Formats: sequence, C-alpha cells, structure tokens
Amino acid sequence: MTAGKQLLLGIDAGTSVVKAALFYPDGREYLAVARRTTLKTPYPAWAEVSMSETWEMTADAIRSVLAETGVASEEIAAVGITGNMVGAWLIDSRGDPVRDAILWCDGRTQPLIDRLGEEIPGFLSLVFDADGCVMQQGCTLPVLRWLAENEPESLDRAEWVLCCKDWLSFKLTGTVQIDPTEALGMPGDARTCSYSDTMFDLLGVRDHVRLFPPIRPSEQVIGSVHAEAARQTGLRMGTPVVGGVGDVPASALGVGAYQPGIACSLLGTNFLNCLVTDAPSFEPRDVGLTFCMPGPRWLRAMVNVSGTTSLDWAIEQFCQPEKMAAAGTADLFARVEALATQSPLGARGVVYLPYLSAQGIIAPFIEPAARANFFGLTNEHTRAEIVRAVYEGLAFSIRDGYDVIPAEVHEIRLSGGAAKSAFFCQMIADVTGKRCVVPSGSEFGAKGAAILAAVGIGWYDTIADALAATPSAATVYECDPERKRLYDAGFATYSDLRDSLRPVWRRHDPLARA
Repeated sequence: MTAGKQLLLGIDAGTSVVKAALFYPDGREYLAVARRTTLKTPYPAWAEVSMSETWEMTADAIRSVLAETGVASEEIAAVGITGNMVGAWLIDSRGDPVRDAILWCDGRTQPLIDRLGEEIPGFLSLVFDADGCVMQQGCTLPVLRWLAENEPESLDRAEWVLCCKDWLSFKLTGTVQIDPTEALGMPGDARTCSYSDTMFDLLGVRDHVRLFPPIRPSEQVIGSVHAEAARQTGLRMGTPVVGGVGDVPASALGVGAYQPGIACSLLGTNFLNCLVTDAPSFEPRDVGLTFCMPGPRWLRAMVNVSGTTSLDWAIEQFCQPEKMAAAGTADLFARVEALATQSPLGARGVVYLPYLSAQGIIAPFIEPAARANFFGLTNEHTRAEIVRAVYEGLAFSIRDGYDVIPAEVHEIRLSGGAAKSAFFCQMIADVTGKRCVVPSGSEFGAKGAAILAAVGIGWYDTIADALAATPSAATVYECDPERKRLYDAGFATYSDLRDSLRPVWRRHDPLARA
C-alpha cells in the first residue's frame, strides 16, 4: 500500500445524476460533487440521455471536486468508474455518439419481448437459464433488436455498443472495452460472466456481434487519462483508469458486501435486496436478478419496485400536519417516525402490502396485476397505524426477498436514503432476524469503483485485501428476539395476503378484463 497524500477518484454515473467523489487511501470519503443530467422521454415508456451531456457533466463534476477540495491533480493516484447498467450507448468509428443513449429503464422493447415469447417456446425461461435474470426491457440485446427493426441506420453507423461507465472510460482514455458485470446483464452467461452465443441467437442480434467490445477484468487498468480528457477534467494526463463494474456490484463493494452470506439492501426508490454467493444461483426460477462481481462472486437480487415510493406516498396522503411543521427533510422524517411510534409494534393489526407500482411486482414472484393493500383497518385506527404499517410492510418486503433465496443470510448491509433512519433499520433487523450494518459515508457506488482502482494500481493484491484495509465505521443494529417473535406473526399475515390476493388482483385488473 502506498503512503502519502494520494487519493482515489470514484465516478458514479446514475440514471440522472453523475457524482465524482474523492477517497482517502483508507477508504474514508473526502468530498463528493454531483451534477444532474437530463432524462429524456420523447415517447411513452422511452428513457434516453444525451451521451455528450453525460460526459460534460462528468468532466464538470471532476473539475469541481478538485477545485472545492484544493486537491492537485498529481494527488489522484487512479480513477475508478461505475454507472447505470446495460442499455445501449452507441459510438461511431470516430468515437462520436450515434444517437442518445437508451437507458436500462427504457420500456420500448416490451412488444418485442411479448412477440418473442409467442414465437419461441419457453423464451423467458431460456433467457433466465442463461443469465439468472428476468427479461428486462432495457437490456442491451433486446434494445439492439429493436434498433435493427426500427432504426437500422443507427446500427449501420455504429462501431461499438457500450454501457454508461464504458462510454466514460472511453472519453477518459480512448480505450474501448466492457467488463463482465455488463456482459452478463445484456443478457449473457451467468456461469462465465461473459457474452452468450445462445442469447445472441435467441434475441436475433447475431448480425451485430461486431459491435460488442472486448471484455476486460473489472479491476484492470484499461488506460490512462489522455491529453484532451486532462484538459476537460483537470486530471493529470497519464492518470491510470480502471475499468470498473456496474452500479449494483459497485454499491455492494462500497458497503463491504463481498463474502458469501453477506447481503446488502439498497434502500432507494426501489429496494434492491442482494445476497453474495460463491456460485450463480438460479433459484427461485424465473424471478429476480443475478449480477456478477470480480472474485468471482455473484449477487442474487430480489427487488421491491415500490421502496421509498411507499413512504413518500404515505407522507403526502397522511402526514400533512408533519409536513407543515417540519423545518426540513430530516425534520420531516423525524416527525413522521415519531407519529409511527405512537402505534405499537404490529400497528394494532393493520398490515400493508407495499405494491404501489402500476407495473405490479417482480419479487418474490412476478405479478403485473399486484396492487398495494391495507388489511385489518377499523374505525379505531389512526394515522399512526397507517404510517407504522407502511414502515412494517416495507420491512416485510425485504424479508420476503431474502426468504426466497435458497442460501443463508449472515448479515445485511444497508445503504440508500431509507438507511438514514435508525427507526427503520432497527425494524429491518427485528423483522429479518439478521444483524444489520449501516456503513458511514454516502457514495458507496463511487467507493466501490475507487476500491477497484486501488487494486488495479497494485495498492492491494486482491479485492478482499482492499476491503479489509478500507473498512467503514458503522452503526450496528442487532435483532431483538421478542420483537422478532411478534413480527413473525405479522409477516405470516403479510405472506397469506400476498398469496391469497393473486387471483383477486388478476380479476380486478382492468387490463385483464378488457
């Protein structure tokens, strides 16, 4: 390990926010700067972003974090990059964008996926058998098939198809590559963390294989900052750049979830519940997601697509007095939690199913018709029971995700906006029966990228060594056995409701009746 004042720069390009964060050699976060990009929706269900703007905002964030800290470019030992995954970031032979990037959350390919499901027996299961993921509309291969059928001129002009972080590393270094985490998600092969000839054929993109770049290890130095990128970012020309991983694996590394049996829940708009495994897991079948990590390691993930959305909705509908009295966001959530604690554990019999998305649920099973429900209400219940039931329902959804993965969970690392709530984190520990750990810091995706950068330049021999040397101070929440016993009864009701309501949801679904 090196000594001195050298720092690591981690870049995390999200769906609409790019962050540049500096880290000390021991992993402590120095400062982060964020810049917003413009999410474009030119047609319903589309989601695009300007590739040029994404690079410009990244360069601006790098310049700003250097300026605000007074750090000299010579003090940056290496750059690590992560970003939103898959989609299609097309460049031509000169390295210029062919069109706006199509993002992971774009939904234009759903009619194509439906058609392939009708034409190819067992299509969705064949995809799952290869990459351990349900078929997502914004994955690279279905997007390319859509472009081939609807915008062939874009593919004719394209030299390479990249993912977000790989576009940024290209702009820094001029090097074209992709890493195993992205190759798996296109969809690819979960066993080899690579491209899949079977998937190329199944999705009908065999004629466009030329577009796919070479796969390089996530922790490998793939180039150095060239002169033009140095001018635009303020970085020193020649600074090493490490390839990096997609944002989900990067966040897992950032919170220290790397050994099998350690889980991490990313508590944002979606609750992404990931368990580290030492081999790819394909159970439960046809549900959830699989990510690979360097090591090799894998993440088996179950998603509640209505995470903090449920809390935001409950606050808007039931907490107007708290909103009016609050001095700011932190104070608002403190007041909302105080309201929730006016109701005892179990919310006096009120149970909430947090299926608020109009798209239904994708874990622990896929059910597009699923809808949120309150159960057990009487005229004796108050706002306190409603709000507490929402918190408890969200905690139940986390347990629901981990319970269906056939592997033991030893500990859960928590990050994201909802992890700032001690009230909610203790509830998660009591509901799941697991020790919950909230690491210090905020930019865990950028930290994961920075840790890989440290390995890439030889500060550490392995990722495990790097994680051991860069621990985060943490707040620990231990399960209370008596509260766990009481929550078990509420979870049993929650589970019964979730299973029993499936035929009701389907009958009630307006699309099913049309």
